[in-house]
Amino acid sequence: MNNRFSQAAALLALFLMTACGSQVNSPQGFRLPKGDPDAGRQAFVAVGCMQCHTVFKDSLPEPEMPRALTVQLGGEVPRVKTYAQLVTSIIYPSHATTDSNAVSQSPMPDLTENLTVRQLVDITQYLQPKYKVVLPDYSHDGMYHP
Repeated sequence: MNNRFSQAAALLALFLMTACGSQVNSPQGFRLPKGDPDAGRQAFVAVGCMQCHTVFKDSLPEPEMPRALTVQLGGEVPRVKTYAQLVTSIIYPSHATTDSNAVSQSPMPDLTENLTVRQLVDITQYLQPKYKVVLPDYSHDGMYHP
């Protein structure tokens, strides 16, 4: 009886995992071609991303107008910044605010009208290596110390 229960549970888990990936809006199987980080840096500047963004350990040209907002990309983060997260942040910058039930718009402009797919993959290839995952410091007391 226990063996049948285990088999049924495993089969149900497999079905649920498969069903989740076959949803119409599932990101499963999403892939873009490899980008060129040097071309990505050039596209980052050409598109005007440095109007609001700085990039960790990179000297980019200063924006034409003073920054109203400065958001650093790259640097130390507590978890991996995946390729998919970067692509999503570029083409749908309000995703984090809409996913968290806070109805607000990102100040980042909609780039989908003017950004080419080539620029997207190149910018993503440029940015991803700029992130360094740093594990939280749990010292002797077991508390997180940033």
